[in-house]
Amino acid sequence: MKTLQQILNDKKHKEVISIAPNRPVFDALVILAEYKIGALAVMDGDKLVGIFSERDYAREVILQGRSSKTTHIQEVMTAEVIVGKPDDFVDSAMRMMSEKKFRHLPVVDGGKVLGMLSIGDLVKETIDDQQRAIQALESYIK
Repeated sequence: MKTLQQILNDKKHKEVISIAPNRPVFDALVILAEYKIGALAVMDGDKLVGIFSERDYAREVILQGRSSKTTHIQEVMTAEVIVGKPDDFVDSAMRMMSEKKFRHLPVVDGGKVLGMLSIGDLVKETIDDQQRAIQALESYIK
């Protein structure tokens, strides 16, 4: 099973896609659409201060009747961020995400954000890992 760092190394976007907390939600929506992703790291300089996701937008902006052009990220972001470490394994990260019911995991090393993984990234790796195991067993049987 791969580590979170190995999954980050395989991702299409190597850079941390982020937004500052004082930016309007509308700007975050533009970035999410441009990159076809579901969440952004909210960074104050080099420091991770939150996550803004499509779920935050739905629950904290739309359902509350707020405007995406006048509401700032810091007002609606998820501020209590659970993070993974680069040497964590995929299965333990998936278990944590499932238990705590969140879908985006920043990977942080020594306070530096290395990237963000979605539950989809981890599910894909789990499926690939299972396929490799099946092929190895089939080769062994033959």
